[in-house]
Amino acid sequence: MKNNSIFNPDQQQKDLSSKIVTGLERISEVFKILLWEKSKVVGLSPIQIQILVFIAFHKEQLCNVSHLAKEFNVTKPTVSDAIKILDKKGLIIKDYSSSDSRRYTIQLSATGKTMISEIHDFANPLKSQLDHFNQPELENLFETISELIYKLNRTGVLTVQRTCFGCQFYQKNETSDYCRLLEKELLSKDIRLDCPEFEEK
Repeated sequence: MKNNSIFNPDQQQKDLSSKIVTGLERISEVFKILLWEKSKVVGLSPIQIQILVFIAFHKEQLCNVSHLAKEFNVTKPTVSDAIKILDKKGLIIKDYSSSDSRRYTIQLSATGKTMISEIHDFANPLKSQLDHFNQPELENLFETISELIYKLNRTGVLTVQRTCFGCQFYQKNETSDYCRLLEKELLSKDIRLDCPEFEEK
């Protein structure tokens, strides 16, 4: 057994990065707990909830089995199974109007839109705690998280990201960040983690 494991409390006391990783693990547990609590109330699995919420707020070309599998780091069969159940429950519509008849995009049905009003807020308890921090603290935290997400994507740990740092419109100037699409300088708090206009470099 390795003494320098990040899960060893002695190692955490000696190494701040290890302590932060442990903290991030706790926060990811909170996210899972909130998702499970909501899933018990509405009778959907956590992945079904995540798929519905994603479809509700993202453009159509991202709402297909292949992309959803990458988005949630699961296999295509896992997504297909979730989609089958959502379809059976009448929460989604499969749109086969693309040129490839085997492929389809997924849209919300009227019932699905009603369901979204019940499930989209599952992470609000986490947000309400963050709302107690002051603006400079939030901006520092966000800057660190956005850089971490970008670096994890560059090393292949995170397969999907739509953050400014990986976008072809992003430009790093000597003293600032700049978006060539919006034609404006970006403050740290303006960096997007899930940009609708994102185009990979």
